[in-house]
Amino acid sequence: MRVRLRTCAGTSQGREKVKIIKTFVAALAVSLAAMSYSAHAQDKGAIGIAMPTKSSLRWISDGNELKAALEAKGYTVDLQYAEDDIPNQLSQIENMMTKGAKALVIASIDGTTLSDVLQKAHDGGAIVVAYDRLIRQSPNVDYYTTFDNFKVGVLQADSLLKGLGYPEKQGPFNVELFGGSPDDNNAFFFYDGAMSVLQPLIDKGVLVVKSGQMGMEKVGTLRWDAAVAQARMDNILSANYSDGSRVDAVLAPYDGLSRGIISSLRGVGYGTADQPWPIISGQDAETPSVKAIMAGEQYSTVFKDTRELAKVTAVLVDTALAGGKPEINDEKTYNNGVKVVPSYLLEPVSVDKSNYEEIVVKSGYIKAEDLK
Repeated sequence: MRVRLRTCAGTSQGREKVKIIKTFVAALAVSLAAMSYSAHAQDKGAIGIAMPTKSSLRWISDGNELKAALEAKGYTVDLQYAEDDIPNQLSQIENMMTKGAKALVIASIDGTTLSDVLQKAHDGGAIVVAYDRLIRQSPNVDYYTTFDNFKVGVLQADSLLKGLGYPEKQGPFNVELFGGSPDDNNAFFFYDGAMSVLQPLIDKGVLVVKSGQMGMEKVGTLRWDAAVAQARMDNILSANYSDGSRVDAVLAPYDGLSRGIISSLRGVGYGTADQPWPIISGQDAETPSVKAIMAGEQYSTVFKDTRELAKVTAVLVDTALAGGKPEINDEKTYNNGVKVVPSYLLEPVSVDKSNYEEIVVKSGYIKAEDLK
């Protein structure tokens, strides 16, 4: 009798266990199905991101931030870097189209070389967003997201004057000018913005360009190459400053160029008590240049928060693909030679030793430990 009771009890417990297992399996199946449906619902399609190079820290940051922002909205992202090789970038974009990209976000190497591939993108129904660098000579650029590039140049020039102590000090000051890559439309906006501030003072004799080198055709730096900037600064110093005169300021449009210029100046004795550093501008708030600002080698940089640019671009792409009307705040400035491209401009911020901690460290853009 005891055995029978135990057997019945055992059988009852066994049945309960089976029920529990079946219930668990059923619940798990429902859960997995729901997860599968959710994942499927969030798969909004492929987007291609074409970046110019990994040689600049800012493009690495841009790529990572933009990829994360688009993936968070449910897209599959193909992020490629062309390492400043134009045919490579063209091939990468064509491959993105072959894989069915619904949108292309392109930071071009040369903004005049993409007409054919963008025609294919347009014919395939893809949305094209020029990212930070305007794509020229193509009607198939739908949107442009960037910073106020003219203002970047104004901020750079203003920082030079601040560092020189103008207007309290009236000069004359010896200034040398550097521009960005002539195949990058932004380089002209940077230079024009800076010269809107500097040219009147050059005309008055407050600022003196001792080398005589002015205009983008003379001061441009192909591919934003620091080595090219360093070599040009070497030549300027040997040809124009061997008489004992000093360079008081250098307009440098990008941090990488700033560091190349600093290397050249260091080579002829700048950065000592007898020969203090000139006032040197920059752009992008790259970690090595913020360190240089802290050390007194570089005077300033212009901070462009690429996290915000990535967010704005991701929202714009998502809105456009959903059939909505993306938010635009400039429909006049950026004529690419064929059309005025609807644009969204963000505000740049000047950074120097007085505010770098507030602007780039406390905002989380650069970690404090990375500046040690």
